[in-house]
Formats: sequence, C-alpha cells, structure tokens
Amino acid sequence: TLDRADLRPGQLLVWVGRRRQPLLRGADLSGADLSAASLAGADLSGADLSAANLAGACLDGAHLFAANLSGADLRGASLVDCKMKGAVLDNARVAGARLTRADLRGARLRNV
Repeated sequence: TLDRADLRPGQLLVWVGRRRQPLLRGADLSGADLSAASLAGADLSGADLSAANLAGACLDGAHLFAANLSGADLRGASLVDCKMKGAVLDNARVAGARLTRADLRGARLRNV
C-alpha cells in the first residue's frame, strides 16, 4: 500500500542474485488508481496496468515495453518520450493524452 506516498526522486529496486532490478518491472498494477501519479522514467516493462486509472499521470520517458494497458484510463496523461514498444492498449482511453515522440512500434491499439 503506497497511499499518498511520494517517492521522488526515489527508485524502487529489488536484488535478484547480484543484480538490481526495478521493482515495478512486471508488476501487477491491474485496476490500480495511479491518477496524477508521477512515474516519469519508471521501468514498467511487462507490467500489468490493465484497467488502471492513469488519468493525468506523468509517464514521460517511462519504459512500458510489452506492458498491458488494456482498458486503462490515460486521459490527460503525459507520455512524452515513452517507450511503449509491443504494449497492449486495447480499449484504452487516451483523450487529451500527450504522446509526443512515444515509441508505439508493434503496440496493439484496438478500439483506442
């Protein structure tokens, strides 16, 4: 539970053997309320953000490689320079989202 947590400029890491790995990589955040959260530069590769509320969130420069954002609310979110290669955005709501220079190669965008 991270209610009202402010982790700036922190970095969530877990040790896997002798290597550091970002804690949010592959995380299950399905249905999470991350509205207006600051996740700039976060590594959310492979994370499950399906049906998550990311309205107004800042994801500038975030890594969302192969992340599941199906049904996510991205209205008004900032995804400038976001790396979303292979991400799934089926049925995501993106009205007013900023996707300037976002890398969407290979992303699924059904009913967006």
